[in-house]
Amino acid sequence: MILKTIGNFFGRILLGVNALVAILMLLSGFSSYIDPYAMPVLSCAGLAFPVFLLLNLLFFFFWLLFRRKYALFPLAVMFACIMPIRAYFPINIHKQQIPDDAIKILSYNVMSFDGHKPHTEGNDNEIVRYIQQMDADIVCLQEATFNNSNSKKFLSEKSFREAMSAYPYSSHYKERSNGWMCLSRYPILSAHFVKYESSGNGSMAYELKVGTDTLLLINNHLESNKLSLDDRAAYRDMIVDPKEEKVKSTSRMLMGKVVDAVSIRAAQADAVAKYVRDSKHKYVVVCGDFNDSPLSYAHRVIGEGLNDAFIDTGNGLGISYNRSGFYFRIDHIMASDNWQLLDCKVDRSIKASDHYPIWCYMKKK
Repeated sequence: MILKTIGNFFGRILLGVNALVAILMLLSGFSSYIDPYAMPVLSCAGLAFPVFLLLNLLFFFFWLLFRRKYALFPLAVMFACIMPIRAYFPINIHKQQIPDDAIKILSYNVMSFDGHKPHTEGNDNEIVRYIQQMDADIVCLQEATFNNSNSKKFLSEKSFREAMSAYPYSSHYKERSNGWMCLSRYPILSAHFVKYESSGNGSMAYELKVGTDTLLLINNHLESNKLSLDDRAAYRDMIVDPKEEKVKSTSRMLMGKVVDAVSIRAAQADAVAKYVRDSKHKYVVVCGDFNDSPLSYAHRVIGEGLNDAFIDTGNGLGISYNRSGFYFRIDHIMASDNWQLLDCKVDRSIKASDHYPIWCYMKKK
C-alpha cells in the first residue's frame, strides 16, 4: 500500500514535469507566430524545439512502460505539433521522376569560395568544381566575394567566370564584405536590391526569362547572428565542459546576440515578403541563407503563399550550417504554387564552406 502511494506521488510529479515539457514544446513549435519586435527572446524558442520534442518522446516511451494511460498525453502533444515536427524533420518517401523539362536551382553560401582559394589546372577550388559538376540551371550564391589582386594565389572574379562558361547570363553585386551572385542559363532581365536596413546583408531580386514566362527570383543573405570565432569557441567549450558558471555566462552572451539579430531579421523578412506580394509575378522562387530555422518568424513570413521545397520533398533534418556545433537548417528554397516541386536535398558531400549547398528540381505546372 505504501509503495503504491509513493509510486502514485512520483507519478504525479513526473506527469507535472511532462506537462511543463509539453507547454515548452508547444511554445517552441509555434514560436514563429510570436512577435519578434515585442518578444524577441520568446520568438527564438524554435531553436530549442528538438530538445523538447526529444524529451516528450522519452516521456511517451516511459509512460508506455509504467503508466500506459498517461502515454496518451505526450502523444496528443506530438499530434498537436505535427506541423512543426514536419517542418523540422520532414519525411517524404515517394520520389517523383525528374522530367526533362524540370529546372534545377542551386543555392549556396560559398564563404568567399573557401577563403578565395585559386581554381587553376591541377589545383581546383573545391567549391568551383562542385558548382560545375552540379550542372544546375540557376545558381544563387551568397558571400560570393573574390580577390582581384591579380595574384594566382587567389580566386579572381575573372577566373571564376571563365570556369562558369556554361552560364551565359550572370549578375554579381558586392557590398562591403558580402556578395550576391546569380548564374543562369536563362536571360536575366533585371537585378536590384530589395530595400531594407542592413549592414552587409541583403536580398537581391532578379527577373529571369524562362520560356515565355518571367520568373521572380530572390537571393537572400539575411542578418546573421554575428557570432565571432571566439563566441563559437566559447559555445563549443560550454558543450564539451558544461560547468554551471560557464553555461550561465556563455548562454547569456549567445542569447544576447541571437535576440539582437532576430529583431533585425524580422524587419528584413517583412520587406522580402512585401516585395513578393507587391510584385504580382506568377512564378516566384525565394532562396538563400536565411540565418534562421524552419520554425522562425523569418521563415514563416517569407514563406506565406510559397512552398518550402525541403519540407515538401526532402528528408530528415537537412542541417545546412556545419560549424561550431550550431547544427540547424538555415538555408532554404521556396517556390510559388505554380511550381511542382520534385526533389530537394541539402548536400553534405562538400564541407569547403561553413554552409552545405541546397538544391531543388522543379517544373512549371
